[in-house]
Amino acid sequence: MIIVVTCILTLVIYILVLYNVIIKQILSIQHSKSLIDVYLSQRFDLIPNLVECVKTYTIYEKNLFEKITKLRIDYFNDKELIKGGILDTEINKTILILENYPELKANEQFSALQKNLTKMENQIQAARRIYNNDVEKYNRTISIFPNNIVAKILQFKKEAFFEMEEQ
Repeated sequence: MIIVVTCILTLVIYILVLYNVIIKQILSIQHSKSLIDVYLSQRFDLIPNLVECVKTYTIYEKNLFEKITKLRIDYFNDKELIKGGILDTEINKTILILENYPELKANEQFSALQKNLTKMENQIQAARRIYNNDVEKYNRTISIFPNNIVAKILQFKKEAFFEMEEQ
């Protein structure tokens, strides 16, 4: 009688311990998944900044080249501009603009955004690896004997891995 009670008690304790282990692993998977969501959201927030930086840079560049083109057309159409020094003044202004061209600032901003995006991509990949590691541990726990019997009774199912994208 004592042996039967001891066996039943041992089985109940084993099931309780296994249940707690599985629940911890499920919580770990959920945490890993939420980290991926956070990083994906942060990456999504960076992309409009990157697009805006490039768009602003190209608009400025377009305006500058339109101004230079207009000056060239004015030069060929109205030779009086040279006499009045207007073209020289405009060329000097354009040269000053070119010297203070925001290329470096735009490139620094673009570079910083690009670095942040790369950093974010690395964090997403790391979070996916952690998630996949957590899923692998969980799937292994519920697949091995005798855990698979208890997992089936308690209706625990295997989790899917996150597919890693090659960069």
